[in-house]
Amino acid sequence: MPTPPTPERPSGLPRRAVLASMAAALPLAGLPATACAAPRPAPARAAAPLPGGGDLGENVIVLDPATPGIQGKLDEIFRKQEKAQFGTGRYALFFKPGTYDGLNAQLGFYTSIAGLGLSPDDTTINGDVTVDAGWFDGNATQNFWRSAENLALKPVSGTNRWAVAQAAPFRRMHVKGGLNLAPDGDGWASGGYIADSRIDGTVEPRSQQQWYTRDSALGGWEGAVWNMVFSGVEGSPAQTFPDPPFTTLEHTPLSREKPFLYLDGDAYKVFVPEKRTDARGTSWGNGTPRGTSLPLEKFYVAKPDADAATLNAALDQGLHLLLTPGVYHLDETVEVKRPDTVVLGLGYATLIPRNGVTALKVADVDGVRLAGFLLDAGPENSPALLEVGPEGASASHAANPTTVQDVFARVGGAGPGKVTCAIVINSNDTVIDHTWVWRADHGEGVGWDVNRADYGVRVNGDGVLATGLFVEHFNKYDVHWLGERGRTIFFQNEKAYDAPNQAAVQDGDTKGFAAYLVDGEVTEHEGWGLGSYCFYNVDPSIRQDHGFAVPEKPGVKLHGLLVVSLGGKGQYEHVVNGVGGPTSGDTTVPSTVVSFP
Repeated sequence: MPTPPTPERPSGLPRRAVLASMAAALPLAGLPATACAAPRPAPARAAAPLPGGGDLGENVIVLDPATPGIQGKLDEIFRKQEKAQFGTGRYALFFKPGTYDGLNAQLGFYTSIAGLGLSPDDTTINGDVTVDAGWFDGNATQNFWRSAENLALKPVSGTNRWAVAQAAPFRRMHVKGGLNLAPDGDGWASGGYIADSRIDGTVEPRSQQQWYTRDSALGGWEGAVWNMVFSGVEGSPAQTFPDPPFTTLEHTPLSREKPFLYLDGDAYKVFVPEKRTDARGTSWGNGTPRGTSLPLEKFYVAKPDADAATLNAALDQGLHLLLTPGVYHLDETVEVKRPDTVVLGLGYATLIPRNGVTALKVADVDGVRLAGFLLDAGPENSPALLEVGPEGASASHAANPTTVQDVFARVGGAGPGKVTCAIVINSNDTVIDHTWVWRADHGEGVGWDVNRADYGVRVNGDGVLATGLFVEHFNKYDVHWLGERGRTIFFQNEKAYDAPNQAAVQDGDTKGFAAYLVDGEVTEHEGWGLGSYCFYNVDPSIRQDHGFAVPEKPGVKLHGLLVVSLGGKGQYEHVVNGVGGPTSGDTTVPSTVVSFP
């Protein structure tokens, strides 16, 4: 097992830097309508219906095996995006079914690559889809916001390199060889997420600190640093936490794969996979995946110049939304009111609210599918970036839950941003499948009160399941769970680096706000593979009483817990409540609890 990376930082930079009706005219008061001095205005003409379908925009690049100069196009986009961590470029690279020889698709920021078949094996690249960290001196901890989906790869060397950090999903992939999750030279690495994939060879995390793999099939897995979690994975390691730190569930209790764009002949469609219970292995391994196909004509194909009023008009008209790559500025809330609506982003389409509005709200309805976009806080404080269900939502959605997949939230970094709570889940039975909710610790508009965001995720709904929950750096609680029967499989957290002193993070008599707080009234909750790290580089004397705080009740159970002090910059007194030994010194060794209580 490789030695865990140390948190020493060159040039004094933080660890990350080494790591969106017409009204009738009323009569004047006290006069009959006929006595109005001004004539009643003519009725407004009804707006023409918005069209469904259409082209996918200039930043969706569609390739087929006969396209000339594919490698040159891939290289051109990579040159633009390799270092553009907070830039505005957004790209989706789509490969039509067929075979492609001799390619190396290097992926930079805000770049997605995907096949357009119904199965990954419909589109084969004899070559690689590569993420490395040469742009950052071999440090992969900032390789965010990129993805690979729905492809088969036959790596040139036998092993594909996918050295990513957060918000970089690897979905519906078939690697006909091995997979290396570390950068060249085994430098810093802090990721990551695999789902619905088959890796014929061995996955080597090497220097990767943590990882979550769901509903996949592996030829093997070799190595671990702090926290490796598996659910529903054929070929996964056995349960051995904490030595080595493998947390393994035979099945994922509930999953439904992310919707994806594909070609049916010459027609674009969006496939919406069906729900699986007690899932294990891929959804596509036994032939055609099960689910529903929606023709592109049922989608409003949005371009970045679309405003919130247009998006809402499309939704009210009964269309789904396909957000093509780009940055969307929203001066009002986009509201999803219809059951089974799909909102699918391509190429990290980014929604930025203006004037302190909530970017996106979902009604308390069945089966909404939110997938594949980034929510970026605006400079005026929003109550939330995403709200699933209104306050007080009470309907059951167990048969057809709303899913939130590869939906990422950011506060600061690209510029000043503020929000009270980034994501609020009010609807019962919602499934959160892979999210990174990040209050920025580097970039522009960063500071304790500059990109203020007290809470990352608040769960009020009952029966909510999170599979792959990454939440970092919030001023108070990163996760606050108030609903009953909540479950989390894999949690990764860092406390806010920039707390100025102990008083700034004091929660009454408790030192430090827990990374993951389950409300004291909750009677049933369960979690597996949960980790919290601290790096209080502004005031290294800050102490956290614990990383996790939960009510001590028979129905509340946590498994595979760890806390880590990164280089002694702050310390934890305990892991959960008053249980678990303290971290100490600067050796970056986790303190663990196998099961609580």
